[in-house]
Amino acid sequence: MDIQPLRKTLRARRRDLTPPVLQAHSLLMARQAMTYRPLQQARRIAFYLATDGEMDPAPLLAHAQACGKRCFLPVLRERPGTGLWFAEYRDATPLTPNRFGILEPTSHHRQLSKPWALDLILMPLVAFDTTGTRLGMGGGFYDRTLAFMRQRQHWTGPRLIGLAHELQRVESLPRREWDIPLAGVITEKRIYRFNLESSVGEGKVCVCGGAGRRLHGWSR
Repeated sequence: MDIQPLRKTLRARRRDLTPPVLQAHSLLMARQAMTYRPLQQARRIAFYLATDGEMDPAPLLAHAQACGKRCFLPVLRERPGTGLWFAEYRDATPLTPNRFGILEPTSHHRQLSKPWALDLILMPLVAFDTTGTRLGMGGGFYDRTLAFMRQRQHWTGPRLIGLAHELQRVESLPRREWDIPLAGVITEKRIYRFNLESSVGEGKVCVCGGAGRRLHGWSR
């Protein structure tokens, strides 16, 4: 499969969503996420700041902060390699644009967290399929950041959850040797849970939830 045309097509569809639709999807996604036990139980959660029509986790971030969870945002690192660290984010945390124009916390080196210290990482994506394969923007930042997870014998933290619009789901994506499959994806319509016991072969999907579910608070 040539993923470049697919990436271009789905990014265009995502950008075509109007601001009211983006806001509605974001709120519906947050409603789904608040019922998701791994999110309820996580104490240290990495979020992201949405751009380019991505599913916006802002309402979920605000709710997590109100529940006393420690929330983080990705920060580009230059050395060693080109991956991501994560900086704790609070309402008063100053933000500055990185080289791609995306805002990130202005943090000293000692304030950054490594990915393996997090309980859960919420990830943007361009497309996802029914086995948990994720198609990103093509920069490979999350792939390099999470490469350590390919060495694990058992699927332990951090748990990787994609946030997406339902229109970003496709039937199948090629899974390359460096791809780390997702444990789940949350859209405005439902929660997809993936069986990661076979992280290289075909996974199994369980579709849960529905937009009509009630909100459930998270314990502190």
